[in-house]
Amino acid sequence: MASLILIVAMFALLWVLLIRPQRQRTANQQRLIESIEPGDEILTVGGIYGIVEEIDEEDDLVVEIAEGIQVRVSRRAVAAVVKPEEDEDEEADEEADEEADDAADDAAETESEEAFDEPDGVGAVNDREDEVRDEAAADPTAAPRS
Repeated sequence: MASLILIVAMFALLWVLLIRPQRQRTANQQRLIESIEPGDEILTVGGIYGIVEEIDEEDDLVVEIAEGIQVRVSRRAVAAVVKPEEDEDEEADEEADEEADDAADDAAETESEEAFDEPDGVGAVNDREDEVRDEAAADPTAAPRS
């Protein structure tokens, strides 16, 4: 009886973690494919961006990939519908604002970190490095000391 419960629990876990999410992704992709209309900018699974010009009688898409260049693409070959540029511009502005805020925060953190003293011995090591550089600059033919 316990082994039967274990098998049922494993099947339920498999369903929740693997099968159900895959079905949701498939349903979302199907809705995306069905919602494509002329004028939408799309990305194909081959990595080609284009604008849907028309939908032909065989339910394929006629996509303009460059000015005057049109290709016929199956609906199943559409990976994504690209957002309009206005949305992308707004998102780019928001991202730029966030990056500027992050840069200001990083600068403030750097200034506060510089206020701390160096650990003991670091100054002596830095001084010794300076001495070695000075000696090497004065006599470049001398062999390095161990």
